[in-house]
Amino acid sequence: MTGHDAAALVLRATLGPMLFTHGWNKVAGPGGLKGTTGWFEALGLRPAAVHARTAAGAEMAAGAGIALGVAGPLPAAAAVGLMTVAARTDHRGKGFFVFKGGWEYAGVVGGAAVALAALGHGRYSLDGLIGRRRAGVGAALLAAGLGTASAAALLAACYRPERKPDETPTDH
Repeated sequence: MTGHDAAALVLRATLGPMLFTHGWNKVAGPGGLKGTTGWFEALGLRPAAVHARTAAGAEMAAGAGIALGVAGPLPAAAAVGLMTVAARTDHRGKGFFVFKGGWEYAGVVGGAAVALAALGHGRYSLDGLIGRRRAGVGAALLAAGLGTASAAALLAACYRPERKPDETPTDH
């Protein structure tokens, strides 16, 4: 096993199951899909029920894809998209540190996903077993670009947070 293959395996074995578990928690956690829907409604994602299900499914699919090492760099792009939406909605304006609600976690997960796309899934993956080796700067740029663009499109179409009475829209 090369250092490259070991690094890819360790990154996949930590990032993939963590993403999958976060998605599963949206479905089967304490509040279930009903709670996730209410949370997404409060965030301003419309229609909230669709976004709750889509986010849960995307996290589980991206997590499984990363853990198994398949379809690289697409699962990484999904992770970047998910974390971009999370940073813009739930973590916005709360600073850096996750313990204060900040974007630290979303940034680290997104960065790790892009790093994994650059590294590739390695020899000990489903992609490796079938001889598909997508890695490098192009794969990293695809993951970052596709994830960010998808998040931007979703936010433009579906993000409608309620303004507080003291907020006024700004023109730039």
